[in-house]
Amino acid sequence: MSTLSHQEARRTYDRIGSRQDSQRFYEDQATSLVLQHGDFTSAESVFEFGCGTGRFALRLFAEYLPDTAHYRGVDVSPRMVQLAQTRLAPHSSRAEVILTEGEPPVEEPAESYDRFISNYVFDLLSHEDIRAVLREAHRILRPDGLLCLSGISSGIGFVSRIVAGMVSWIQSIRPSLVGGCRPVDLLPFLPQSEWQVQHHSKVVAFGISSEVLVAKRC
Repeated sequence: MSTLSHQEARRTYDRIGSRQDSQRFYEDQATSLVLQHGDFTSAESVFEFGCGTGRFALRLFAEYLPDTAHYRGVDVSPRMVQLAQTRLAPHSSRAEVILTEGEPPVEEPAESYDRFISNYVFDLLSHEDIRAVLREAHRILRPDGLLCLSGISSGIGFVSRIVAGMVSWIQSIRPSLVGGCRPVDLLPFLPQSEWQVQHHSKVVAFGISSEVLVAKRC
């Protein structure tokens, strides 16, 4: 199945802009589980791949991260970076948001973070890109660091399976109509030799199924 190129994703999310936050009606249930199981109160260095408007990061600062923690977020969309920088301005001494070309974070130092977050981003990526990002996540996480993911997944009941099938069909015809997203199950991408799963679940909100995955770097 074809996916948006990095440049197509940039144009799509530049156009969507702050409307991206309207997706919270189905995203918040899953991202709340990421917050619940990601042990962020003990985090010191956090990296977010695809930070979007910065809404998740702001909640981290407001409710979870200790005062000593630092955050670095990256996104392919200049508009999203601008929105996130504005939203995180009160925490600018500890929060950095960077524009990238959408590539895996190969420039980040090895073992430099204790949390790697990506919410509703892997469902835009090709399988090859998912594997590449996960390799880099493993590299830049410290031993026992946590990988914290959520995204659209295959359904877990009749209605959500129908919805997932419709999203996949639309994405196959015109990916930009669904922001390039399609259902992807992430657990099979994690080699057991590299990751120890701490939490894995699927939740359904308004017929849309999301997967939540928290794994420890071995």
